Amino acid sequence: MKIDHLILGAYETNCYILRKSEAAKDCLIIDTGLEARELVDFLESHKLNPTAVVITHGHVDHIVGLAKLRDRFPDVKVYIHKLDAGMLTGEKNNLSAMTGVPFSSKPADFLLQDGDVIEQANIKLDVLHTPGHTQGGICLYSKNDGIVFVGDTLFANSVGRTDMPGGNSTQLIKSIKQKLCTLPDETICYPGHGPATTIAQEKANNPFISP
Repeated sequence: MKIDHLILGAYETNCYILRKSEAAKDCLIIDTGLEARELVDFLESHKLNPTAVVITHGHVDHIVGLAKLRDRFPDVKVYIHKLDAGMLTGEKNNLSAMTGVPFSSKPADFLLQDGDVIEQANIKLDVLHTPGHTQGGICLYSKNDGIVFVGDTLFANSVGRTDMPGGNSTQLIKSIKQKLCTLPDETICYPGHGPATTIAQEKANNPFISP
């Protein structure tokens, strides 16, 4: 798998552009950040065709870029977990009302649940429902590639915040231990913010989950 990484918007949200290979033109996008101009420019300059966007959770800093992306690529399909679906369409739910720049979007094309498999752009991702940061937070696992996109569930030496509506610290730690810590130690974790890490590193060093 070819992974391109952009850091988008004031909240420095990680956006991942996945392709089957360097030569492939179809791609799958994970999270669009707060501002997608750089993302659209990247897609156009590389002549890429985004077939789908998967939103790891519905907070404002991961979804606002959808508007610009959909304007430029109207056929792109949007996926989000069913419990966060209302965050796309509701400015109060996605917290954008708090920022002073209210944002709402048309609904997602596909609503996900735990155990679903996303197959787009010749890429296959298993959906792991990991509530706690939001109720519909998800991680996206590729067993063949040994990687997992963890959104704001898990960070290098930290975890997602749980003090916003829908957050639950006990639930988040349970999600991480049951859904992520059970993956192979060498699995690379790509978070919604900050640097990549591995399951082994977090099990050994993360103060929120290590013994």
